[in-house]
Parts: sequence; C-alpha cells; structure tokens
Amino acid sequence: MRFVESPDNPAYRQLRRLCQSGRERRKTGFSVLDGMHLLTAYEERFQKVRELFVSEAARDKPEIAAYLAASAGIKQTVLSERLFEDLGLVDTPTGIVGLINTPVPAAGPDAQGDAVLLDGVQDPGNLGSILRSAAAAGFRQVLLSADCAQAWAPKTLRAGQGAHFQTVIHENQDLCAFLAGYGGKAAVTCLGAQGDLFDADLRGPVAWVFGSEGQGVRPAVLALTNAPLAIPMPGGSESLNVAAAAAICLFETVRQRR
Repeated sequence: MRFVESPDNPAYRQLRRLCQSGRERRKTGFSVLDGMHLLTAYEERFQKVRELFVSEAARDKPEIAAYLAASAGIKQTVLSERLFEDLGLVDTPTGIVGLINTPVPAAGPDAQGDAVLLDGVQDPGNLGSILRSAAAAGFRQVLLSADCAQAWAPKTLRAGQGAHFQTVIHENQDLCAFLAGYGGKAAVTCLGAQGDLFDADLRGPVAWVFGSEGQGVRPAVLALTNAPLAIPMPGGSESLNVAAAAAICLFETVRQRR
C-alpha cells in the first residue's frame, strides 16, 4: 500500500479529475464511488473495484480496515488528509473511494417494458433520487436525454444510494424516437392535465416521463405521450419537486399492480 501526499502525483491527479469532470469520466470510461455503502453495493452486483484510495485517518477505522484487508489483491493508495479533502466530494469525507469501469448497458432500451424517461433533469440530487425510487419500485430501465445531469457523477451516485447498480441506465437517449416505437402506455404528469393519476390504469407496461425542474417536459416529447395525468394536490400547491412527483407516480403504479 503506497502513501501519496503530493498533489502532483499522476494517479492522484487523474482521480481528482474524475471526481470533478464529467468530460474526464466520459473520456476514460471510469467513475468514482465514494464511501463504503456504494463500494459494497457495486460489488454485490458486479466485480471488485479497479483501485482503492483511502485517507490516512480512515484506513484504521474497523469497517474500512476490514474491507481493505479483504481487498488485498486490489491496488490501494493512502492519501494524506489534505489530498483526500481536496477531492471535493463532500463536506465531511467518507475516507474511502473506489475507481470502477462505468457500467455500460449490454443492449439497447426495451420498447415493450416498463421504463422511466428523464427529459432534461439537471440536478444531480433529483436524478439520483429518481433512480432510487425507480429501483425500489422495480423499474429497471431508465433513459436520460442528452441534457440531463450525468448519471455517474459523484453527487448523482451519492443521491442514488446504490440504485445505479439495480437499474440499467441509458444516457444520451433520443426520447422521441423511443416513445415513437413504445408498445405500452406513455404516461406523463403535467400542469393542466385532465386525467387523474389515481384514476389511471397503470397495470400494463408504462413508460413514465418526467421533465426538467424549470421547464417540464419538452413539447416534442410531450406530444408523443398518450396518458397526460395530474397528481391531485388538495393543499393548493402549484407543483411538486420532480423527484417527489416521480416517487408518487412510480409507487402508484406499484400499488395498482399488487
């Protein structure tokens, strides 16, 4: 196990770029998992991570020390506290990160099965929360338009809490092309919709479409949906956070199918 305290170390410089740059993640095909929860969630579904980086103070914590010992065959690097904090991942660092090959879907989207389509959802926290709800509700494929936040950014991964490894994520998708050939119900929540979410029949295959935080679903995408629905809000609010709306819709689907 090597010790690094220079910010000019090549391995550290690449790690820092991966933590902070979506372009670097796309170019290399690598992503960074921050913390024990994500590391173990990834390894339950896939293989061991490529490489581990641990802070000087965290390497002796019992859980981390046991994990490092069980991962003896993987390249491990101890970073000084200053270097680990400079990765800029969270205000209170977890003390351990792992480098992985970003998972790539084995096949294209399934135009007959359940799906979640995200049109311009740009906040990583919202994106991660929607992925978490999708995984919990049993929706296994998620399609992201090109202007969504990056699914494999550290903030999105943190908000997803392991949901990335229970779903198949298709980034940079043409949502209009998918909807044009979709064999099930294309449902969307939008202001002014006449249909009521709780009256809709969601027992068959459904593609749920959720739009950007500010503008909602683009008109071209909206035109290809066939089930515009409204979430009843008797309290008088005009709208909901997109992650909250997604959770309500996905679990109403679950309720109907029980």
